[in-house]
Amino acid sequence: MESYQIFTDATADLSDSLMEQVPSVEMIPMPVEIGGSEYTYSPVGNISVKKFYELQRNGSFASTSQINPAVYFECFVPYLRQGKDIIYLCFSSGMSGTIQSANLCIEELRQEFPERKIICIDTLCASVGEGFLVREAARKQAEGLTLNELANWVMEHRLQVCHWFTIDTLEHLRHGGRISSAAAAMGTVLQIKPLLHVDEQGCLQVKEKPRGRKRAIAAQLAKMEQGWNPETGKLVLIGHGDNLEAAQQLSMKTAEQFSDAEIYISNIGPIIGAHTGPDMLALIYWGNNR
Repeated sequence: MESYQIFTDATADLSDSLMEQVPSVEMIPMPVEIGGSEYTYSPVGNISVKKFYELQRNGSFASTSQINPAVYFECFVPYLRQGKDIIYLCFSSGMSGTIQSANLCIEELRQEFPERKIICIDTLCASVGEGFLVREAARKQAEGLTLNELANWVMEHRLQVCHWFTIDTLEHLRHGGRISSAAAAMGTVLQIKPLLHVDEQGCLQVKEKPRGRKRAIAAQLAKMEQGWNPETGKLVLIGHGDNLEAAQQLSMKTAEQFSDAEIYISNIGPIIGAHTGPDMLALIYWGNNR
């Protein structure tokens, strides 16, 4: 049987429960800066999700940067030397230039290991949406898909991963320059909880501006009602920015409305959390309203 390893980056926020009973996926660490200190985020990194949001809640703002090409070499080379091929499912090019760094590294590795296949795919997904696609790809690997078959499957299905996010505070969008100070101030006064989604170019877009968390959650569920396609898969992923209680409430409402859904809850980590702040909620599903 063809031997290949799936890689993704720490943006994907894969949880242990989500990845049970599927082949292991290697996670490439990513840098994050908060409160004047630099950290590495990954399952073996030096900042936890809890610590990151604690710093944000205490008034610190965060920023992220692309993966250094040297990190890709460190992650990929051991597998290539073992005779394994690689498929890397990368953070959306609509939000980061990470894929450019990856491709620079991969071109060099193809020359050094000409007998190996190295495939890099722009998932056009982010955070737990990226993790959703990666998990389903690992499931397909377990079913016996070859490397090329899996690459084709990912390309065919990546735009069917529907992401609907609601955020609790506008301060981090303001700090990152994604909205103006005036818009942030007005939105805070009106208790706007923006409903965002990832579009077909892999960019994060504001779609609606519900007032209050209850209406924001109702808007998320309405989007799933409009577009869910359980024939593709029944996995539903709920992500949260260090607010498990809110995620469990959304999970309960989702289960009531969609009884066939296979629901998992995952943390939203620092890479997306840097821009959205604590208490974010995400609803991810297979659908046709990307």
